[in-house]
Amino acid sequence: MADHDVLHGFSPAVREWFAASFPEPTQPQVEGWPSIRSGQHTLVCAPTGSGKTLTAFLSSIDRLVTPVVGEPPDPALLNDKARTRVLYISPLRALAFDVEKNLRSPLMGIRLAAERLGVPYVEPTVAMRTGDTSAKDRQALQRRPVDLLITTPESLYLMLTSEVRNTLVNVDTVIIDEIHAMATTKRGAHLMLSLERLEAVTKRPPQRIGLSATQRPLDEIAHFLGGHGPGGARRPVTIIDAGIRKPLEVEVVVPVEDMGAMGQVVSELRSGPASSAMQGQRSSIWPSIYPRILQQVLQHRTTIIFCNARRQAERLAARLNELAENEGIVGLEGQAVELVTAHHGSLAREQRVVIEDELKRGVLRAIVATSSLELGIDMGAVDLVIQVESPPSVASGLQRVGRAGHQVGVASRGVFMPKHRGDLVQTAVVVERMRAGLIEEMHVVR
Repeated sequence: MADHDVLHGFSPAVREWFAASFPEPTQPQVEGWPSIRSGQHTLVCAPTGSGKTLTAFLSSIDRLVTPVVGEPPDPALLNDKARTRVLYISPLRALAFDVEKNLRSPLMGIRLAAERLGVPYVEPTVAMRTGDTSAKDRQALQRRPVDLLITTPESLYLMLTSEVRNTLVNVDTVIIDEIHAMATTKRGAHLMLSLERLEAVTKRPPQRIGLSATQRPLDEIAHFLGGHGPGGARRPVTIIDAGIRKPLEVEVVVPVEDMGAMGQVVSELRSGPASSAMQGQRSSIWPSIYPRILQQVLQHRTTIIFCNARRQAERLAARLNELAENEGIVGLEGQAVELVTAHHGSLAREQRVVIEDELKRGVLRAIVATSSLELGIDMGAVDLVIQVESPPSVASGLQRVGRAGHQVGVASRGVFMPKHRGDLVQTAVVVERMRAGLIEEMHVVR
């Protein structure tokens, strides 16, 4: 199917904007748009940075911004109290905030394209409701619902359990981003229950669109997305498997000569009473890891450093800044700069927004993160990912390294630094399976 055929079904303003913004549709878009535009429940599986989010959104945006010429408006949509048409569900509040921000650009671009072409354009409203949304803003959303609502599984549950559910009766599309992150958890099972409750209040069953990174088996995720209809039969879901492997440049770095010597007790001469002059202390790999990480950070424009615990993220960020200050790395005004900061789910939304913005603008050179940045948050031009300790899984390793080179056709570069010999073995296995694309099979909670 030619690219122009894929865009043919969209309105002129949308086609004009897309052609001016992108050289051509990506594989997920070419394969996914026909299914989505025909109204089928659709699961789009593709690697990070391949345009999955726009694949899901563009058809809905087209319907929202393009008035139907010659047809009277749908009476059901004349009720401003029930105008929400598209529901986007994100597993992370930070990801929801990122998507809302990134929607502004296509909406503005399509509006300008409509003005240039002289075609009608309807300005859709977009808002976000998460645990960070104030009570005042939640009440405003209840009084004046928006066309496209971005939310989380927990906030959707709260909406369905209150009078706010009346604002959702016209929802015709539900987009679930990073669905693989919830499919194997109780949280995901609870979300699917909320989707069935949503279907009970909407005027017509909404179309379900799931976005997933490369996972196995896809049929299991499709079963999870579609669920079962009133008669008990599985809802049919079209699977768009565009899981082309992104080019990877991955290496394992061991910063010491002999990992077998790590953890052994060594005697160290210390000042003080004679009884404590010789004290035993276990050797650590960390004094060797910190300089290597700092060296990598300074050699690259933007780096994300992943570790597996929040406490470790805070400590690693603090030690890297101390080392940078001791080595005399200074800012433009002669003051020591904070090169690195920690980013995790316990931070307040205001802090997360500031940190993410500073990284994108180049004020910060690196972020030390846990799984809070593993999913599809757009962190700008990240050119290196460092993983301290083996990632929890092969799929997690691919997701994390995929943060680097988060653009179509750009290789993702990752450096893995194991902490001990057992960790080295596990890291080697994970990296080998990442290169071969051998991802663990997932099992949905029943």
